[in-house]
Amino acid sequence: MGRSAVVIELIEDPARPLFINLAGSVIREIERGRLKPGDRLPGTRALARTLGVHRNTVDAAYQELVLQGWLTAEASRGTFVARDLPDLGTQNWGARPAAARFASPLPQTRPAPPPMQFSDGAPDARLMPGLELARAFRRSLTGAELKSLPGYGDPRGAPSLRTALARYLSAERGLTVSADDILITRGSQMALFLAAAALNPGDAIAVEDPGYPLAWKAFRAAGARVVGAPVDAQGLDVERLEALLARDPAIRAVYVTPHHQFPTTVTLGAGRRLRLLKLARRHGLILIEDDYDHEYRFEGRPVLPLAARALSQGRDQDRIIHIGSVSKLLSPVVRIGYATGAPDLVQAMTARREAIDRQGDLPLERALARLIDDGDLGRHARKARKIYEQRRDLLCAEIAARLDGAVAFDKPAGGLALWLRVNPDIDAAAWAAEAERSGLILTHGRQLQLEPAPKGSPAANAFRIGFASLDETELVRAVDRLKAAQPA
Repeated sequence: MGRSAVVIELIEDPARPLFINLAGSVIREIERGRLKPGDRLPGTRALARTLGVHRNTVDAAYQELVLQGWLTAEASRGTFVARDLPDLGTQNWGARPAAARFASPLPQTRPAPPPMQFSDGAPDARLMPGLELARAFRRSLTGAELKSLPGYGDPRGAPSLRTALARYLSAERGLTVSADDILITRGSQMALFLAAAALNPGDAIAVEDPGYPLAWKAFRAAGARVVGAPVDAQGLDVERLEALLARDPAIRAVYVTPHHQFPTTVTLGAGRRLRLLKLARRHGLILIEDDYDHEYRFEGRPVLPLAARALSQGRDQDRIIHIGSVSKLLSPVVRIGYATGAPDLVQAMTARREAIDRQGDLPLERALARLIDDGDLGRHARKARKIYEQRRDLLCAEIAARLDGAVAFDKPAGGLALWLRVNPDIDAAAWAAEAERSGLILTHGRQLQLEPAPKGSPAANAFRIGFASLDETELVRAVDRLKAAQPA
């Protein structure tokens, strides 16, 4: 295929990033049929010179279009229009007779827009280092170690992954743990279930309200009773938790998301952290710390987990189960989580895990160990963090410009979602229902409450919208739909 001679006319929309305008310009030429499947696009340097833009702008536009499937990049050859696209050349208006070109079109029913979803904070699976993971998985699957196993593996998980995670947690989260202190699970959801299963029958767990419904589901499935503990603008309200403990002595554990509270995204401050540790110690409570997105901190350094302080002061002082997830780093389909903490609790969780699952996915676990040891996981985390920060900033700008007065929010220092507080005069649930009818699915505050709150309460009248799983073009389109669905 020769290089395309089509002149690309740059869309000029000052409200959009320049690379998004350029990406839209290329899509327009494909839809017009002026760029055909298999056509090679100009090199980034040449197109940048022609359009008078920076080469990085062209590179970003091309990368965006590759992610969306409009283009393909071939090493040492160049960038091409994807060959699996239909040839739209017959729709080129310039090739149609004048009579047909200006005739009144027949009325047509506009197809419904494809559904979109603001996730609750999932990563973008399209960014996953798939080639590196596939290569590591192949090496793991064909290696001599798996073939030499006499039977099933350790129910705690592959030793290589537990060793790699011990080093990773020490460097990234300040946790001084060894491989023997770590339990690998099929995602953090299994770890939550196993943590609750380590309690005695009839025990209750205090959970943040609003909070994470799938954690409540896991705790109940393990036989625990779930009790709501209020959350305010600073996270878990420790004083009201203490009052709750006085009323319900059956509470033996507290589930908390201190780094970025789910769903409000706030970070639990140092004062409350210290009071929570002291309260747990005094009442003999188990703290179940879900540090689900520790790696995604955009301003400053991540706050060290509760477990880091507890373990540095001696294992007998605090009883903490620290839970994390590799899925948030790679993709929700990669089901690898882990737990560490007090040895007796980890042992109890391991015994239950062996009873229901016996062992994990050893080839996948060993492949992830390679990703950590080779530095691929760290490089991916740094790359993803930059991309997600850009998407956060774009979404914040779009919402501020398009929904000013309808919602308010604090720009989160980290995490993969925004917490939008909806104007009290607007019913967030009704807004979400109207958005869903237009093809946009999102989560409103009432879906995240353990105990029903008054209709106009701040926690109920809010949205949690994840920005990481949507690219820049998709984020703009999603805000368009949210704006269009806004009640009059």
